[in-house]
Amino acid sequence: MTVDMVTAIARDALYLIIKTSAPVLLISLSIGLIVSIFQTATSIQEQTLTFVPKIICVFLGLMLFGHWMMNGMVSYMTELWSNFSLYIR
Repeated sequence: MTVDMVTAIARDALYLIIKTSAPVLLISLSIGLIVSIFQTATSIQEQTLTFVPKIICVFLGLMLFGHWMMNGMVSYMTELWSNFSLYIR
């Protein structure tokens, strides 16, 4: 196994992590921003107000994108395990 192969595996793994986590993180970010703007506009200073909408929306995002996320991770692991004989040389 060469350094180039290890670098390619690490690069692909990091890209997959970013690609699969981005939808849920963007949902959480946007809901947090919307609630913060609402709090600023109404002068509500409750700091725990953002948690419930974020949790609900992240859960809905996982339900919506979970199948796609799991397929990406399974295909990457299948690719790694199918090329296992190349890595042990």
